[in-house]
Amino acid sequence: MILTDTHTHLYSEAFDEDRSEAIERAMALGVQRFFIPAIDSTYTEAMCDLEKSFPNNIFLMMGLHPTHVKENYEAELQHVEEMLEQRKFYAVGEIGIDLFWDKTFLKEQQEAFRRQIRLAKKYKLPIVIHCRDAFDEVFKVLESEKDDDLYGIFHCFTGTLEQAKKALSYNMKLGIGGVVTFKNGKIDKFLAEIPLKHIVLETDSPYLAPVPYRGKRNESAYLMNVLEKLAEVYGESAEVVANMTTENSKQIFGI
Repeated sequence: MILTDTHTHLYSEAFDEDRSEAIERAMALGVQRFFIPAIDSTYTEAMCDLEKSFPNNIFLMMGLHPTHVKENYEAELQHVEEMLEQRKFYAVGEIGIDLFWDKTFLKEQQEAFRRQIRLAKKYKLPIVIHCRDAFDEVFKVLESEKDDDLYGIFHCFTGTLEQAKKALSYNMKLGIGGVVTFKNGKIDKFLAEIPLKHIVLETDSPYLAPVPYRGKRNESAYLMNVLEKLAEVYGESAEVVANMTTENSKQIFGI
């Protein structure tokens, strides 16, 4: 059984004390593939160092996270473009719109999102979307960019069934993580109505740890808790869910 964590920030400072051990713990449970989203240029070196340490297991993305779209976003987008020109990445992400913390840079977030989608198309890569309190705004950009070259993952999906179906209409798969285990997470109530072929697993570690670790640092080993919950939701064995979600991740990332 091979599991794929399609979204984990293993280069985060939260893992400075035990990064290698955290990866080894996950690998011992069958999590063999770790897809690493970018935040901004200050983390690029740490991401590349992580890849060097685990070259067969770590797969990098490149992008500018919406909460890091600030006054200098043009320079950050330039960095994204330069990195995509220089070497292989497996997605443009995480990108999108976040209106939970701050609405100051909404216009710039929309612009950065659109431009990064176009970069993904240029390099024939999937996008990995971050959306918080911004479904309407994200869908508006996706609608304007919708074509056969647009595809990817709607990371940390926490919307309604209607929003899930809309996300799928843009060639997205749904990234499901710890929220599915929360009592108030709600998505477990309708997720079985979305065919498993549209689902990928993620942790978003060090954030959003699943029950029973909620409130603590998340890590890729806890993908097992997400897997167990999804097996229960879909009425399938853990092995079936693991195999299908890993296959789905291969369709998206091409590896």
